[in-house]
Amino acid sequence: MKSSWVLYSFRSSILRIITLLFFIASCDSHQKEFVEIKFWAMGSEGEYVQKLIPDFEQRNPGIRVKVQMIPWTAAQEKLITAYASDNLPDVFQLGNTWIPQFTLLTAIEKLDKWVESSQKISSEQYFSGIWNTNVIDSSVFGIPWYVDTRVLFYRVDVLKKAGFSSPPKSWDELYILSKKIKKLQNDPEKYAIYLPTNEWAPFVIFGIQAGSSLLRENNTYGNFCGEKFKKAFEFLIRFHKGSLAPTGISQVTNVYQAFKQEYFAMYISGPWNINEFKKWMTDTLKDKWMTAPLPGMGDSYPGVSLAGGSSLVMSRESKHKKEVWQFIEYLSSPETQLKFYNLIFDLPAVKSSWQDKSLRNNPYMDAFYKQLQYVVATPKVPEWEQIAYSKIQQYAELAARNVLSVEEALKRLDNDVDRILEKRRWLLSKKIN
Repeated sequence: MKSSWVLYSFRSSILRIITLLFFIASCDSHQKEFVEIKFWAMGSEGEYVQKLIPDFEQRNPGIRVKVQMIPWTAAQEKLITAYASDNLPDVFQLGNTWIPQFTLLTAIEKLDKWVESSQKISSEQYFSGIWNTNVIDSSVFGIPWYVDTRVLFYRVDVLKKAGFSSPPKSWDELYILSKKIKKLQNDPEKYAIYLPTNEWAPFVIFGIQAGSSLLRENNTYGNFCGEKFKKAFEFLIRFHKGSLAPTGISQVTNVYQAFKQEYFAMYISGPWNINEFKKWMTDTLKDKWMTAPLPGMGDSYPGVSLAGGSSLVMSRESKHKKEVWQFIEYLSSPETQLKFYNLIFDLPAVKSSWQDKSLRNNPYMDAFYKQLQYVVATPKVPEWEQIAYSKIQQYAELAARNVLSVEEALKRLDNDVDRILEKRRWLLSKKIN
């Protein structure tokens, strides 16, 4: 009896072991049935893109996508740290002004061959100025994911009182309108337009409209003292000196409330502000505001604006490039672009998506669609954000406050930019030698 029990126990143990081994083997086999790709997305995009993942995985059962949300404030440092430790994700989101930096680091894959063989992605599907932000030395390094640009937000009722039935289409009209609004208000505490000096974009936009290259000699020196940028800079500073725009940023603590109360009647901004203005401009003010493409220099209308937004890039070291490309193609389809727009209101990068009624029937979007036909990239150097945020803003503030003359402000700006670009000059000299 005892021996039979021992034999039974032994057989039971063997059976359990076999069952366990079979289960482990099955799990291992199951794990090998799919490829996992890592995707880093920034800010709100990291939250909302996760709602699209189940659909992608259902369409592509051999692929799993692991999304990690990265705050925009920490994104640059986290990506650089990941690059330095050979730990970049397979695919990640980059603001399109960051493309030059990660191209210089050889951290991201050239996508030319992927685009050429794709049935779903081609340059013709995108706004040309937006696509161009992803092209470095004739090679494509990113695929536009969503776009933005800056247009004119304006008070329809205030412009009408000033004798303008439509928004200004030229620099001259913008200035004349601003003077009429200021006179109409008859209040030293009210202004025509908001041109905050802590926002570099208007100064750069008008500089580009004037024909300035911003940088010179293969983007190795500042070109802000040049006549073309100087003309644009002087034009905008004139609004501050003539009390057509508030000089100190502290004078406007709440942009939306100020717009509502007619503290100013015009503001150059992006699509992220549409829903915010809707929250404030309600009831009788609901139809008292609108958006329009930017005025241009001379007879050119619309004037150009900035090509903004984010792109999808592939890590050069990814071991799953085929699967990554499938994911990029999915996020780039018109259908998915519209889903994402309806989740987060990021403007679609793919032009055909704009034919959907959710965009076509939105009166504020027409200006953005028109403006996106006339956008240009800022200089494609890694140092651009440092130049824009820390230097252009600094000297715009000093000139607006009359601490420095326009000539002196731009001279100092060029000197600072030349120092920032010193390493670039050294690297290029080594490359040539």
